[in-house]
Amino acid sequence: MVAATASPRSPGGLQVAGGHTREHSVNVGDTERWLSAVGGTALALFGLSRGDLAGLALAIGGGALIHRGLSGHCYCYQALGMNTADQHGPATSVAAGHGVKVEHSITVNAPRERVYRFWRELENLPRIMPHLQSVTREGDVSHWVAKGPLNVPVEWDAQTINERPNELIAWQSLKGAVVDTAGSVHFREAPGGGTEVHVVLKYDPPAGKVGGFIAKLFRRAPEQEIRDDLARFKQMMESGETAAYGR
Repeated sequence: MVAATASPRSPGGLQVAGGHTREHSVNVGDTERWLSAVGGTALALFGLSRGDLAGLALAIGGGALIHRGLSGHCYCYQALGMNTADQHGPATSVAAGHGVKVEHSITVNAPRERVYRFWRELENLPRIMPHLQSVTREGDVSHWVAKGPLNVPVEWDAQTINERPNELIAWQSLKGAVVDTAGSVHFREAPGGGTEVHVVLKYDPPAGKVGGFIAKLFRRAPEQEIRDDLARFKQMMESGETAAYGR
């Protein structure tokens, strides 16, 4: 059997006898790591205090939790393709390859300037996105309240990170938000007239991909949500219902 010990030279990796290193990326968030280490220590001490086989099994389980907390790697998460580690980049709040990404385009028979102005007022979004209860903004920081599973409100703050008049609006949630999210809306002149609206939304719900799976149990898939939202926006814009917001 090949012995393996934690390697201080390789965070998240294993130093294997013979000098070979087998890397394991960190896939457990900071809070989970802390809870695993503390809970594992308590479980191991309790198990050892029993002095029987059942206690030994508890101690081994506690040791596994301690390793999970110290290394930041979970083999179960690895097998499921999950990652709850905080890996924010400077331009997006959801790490590449994680969370849920939704992308959809629609052509609206309305001037690009008016379409852009509606989206720029983020407070308008609950009018076309029923899962949003409210969006309020102060400067380039906005506060979002959405309907979570079982209609329990989920709130987070976001910041506008890029804006080009009549072309682009992009935002991301602030660090530490309950929901890691990033989004952008692109506005282009449609070849046959009107405005092509291209929306990209990316979010990592609470509990990572597990949270996304649970959310789908209580409402439709995000892909269908955004299609319906954009269809609703198109109807409102072309019928003139949003005229007051586009002048």
